[in-house]
Amino acid sequence: MSTIARHDRGIDADLRALGSQVHPVFMLPPVASSLFGAVLAGAPDLAPAVLHATAIFAAVYTAHVKDGYVDFHVRDEDDDHPMTERGCRIALGGSTTLFAASVLGLFLLAGPVGALLALPTWFLGYFHAPQLDTNPVTATTGYPLGIALAIAGGFAAQAGAVSGIAVAFASVFLVVLSGVKIVDDAQDYEYDLGIEKRTVAVVLGPARARRFADALVAAGLLLVVGMAILGPFPPTAVLAAVAFGAVAAVARRGDPTIATMLLVRGAYVFLAVLLVAVHWEPLAWLW
Repeated sequence: MSTIARHDRGIDADLRALGSQVHPVFMLPPVASSLFGAVLAGAPDLAPAVLHATAIFAAVYTAHVKDGYVDFHVRDEDDDHPMTERGCRIALGGSTTLFAASVLGLFLLAGPVGALLALPTWFLGYFHAPQLDTNPVTATTGYPLGIALAIAGGFAAQAGAVSGIAVAFASVFLVVLSGVKIVDDAQDYEYDLGIEKRTVAVVLGPARARRFADALVAAGLLLVVGMAILGPFPPTAVLAAVAFGAVAAVARRGDPTIATMLLVRGAYVFLAVLLVAVHWEPLAWLW
């Protein structure tokens, strides 16, 4: 049997098994959030931006490997997994080493704040399964909190500190993406109910969970509007809330699978419009 791959032998098989744990749909948003935080801080310095983004990548990779290891090798929930138990441990050791090296580089190059904000993302990833994913609060907020930390940490890696605008960005996405995560988890309601996994959908029931998710998304968008009126966002930030609100309104009519697809893609638009509105203020000449 191969050291890493379960279904084949050789270096190519091992590399494919390691690569199978890179899931772009889930890994791109945290890495993009890190880079958005860097851009938000001003003209970004490439070295700390790359170090922070690499740390975030390593943290999310750790989460994927640990989650797959627990679900297949420990809980026996999944039907298959491409990596052996030893392969999972090797991958976890490699991703943790990469994460530690990146955080150390951040500390030496950009100071302690960016490094300290990156540090919790590894713990969120490593302890997602089997500890955090069994509680409806931590199962829901783990990934959104990672996104929030990625934004704030990407900013701090450039500026050496966290400003009000970075905290505002992080707070908005923590609330909005928690709502999206509830909808995403509802896709597995029947399965999670069968294995007594306590997601919000299992605890509240699908209908109440969906209403709660809608309320969180609405609260996040109202937070944007409030910060556009009172600060620190400029008035044009309302356009981001309108754009995502339109997507959310359409998503409410779909089942959890369709709604998740729409909301995840809408979140990219939301972040992009909000970044343009805050960082470049394209309509500032109107007031």
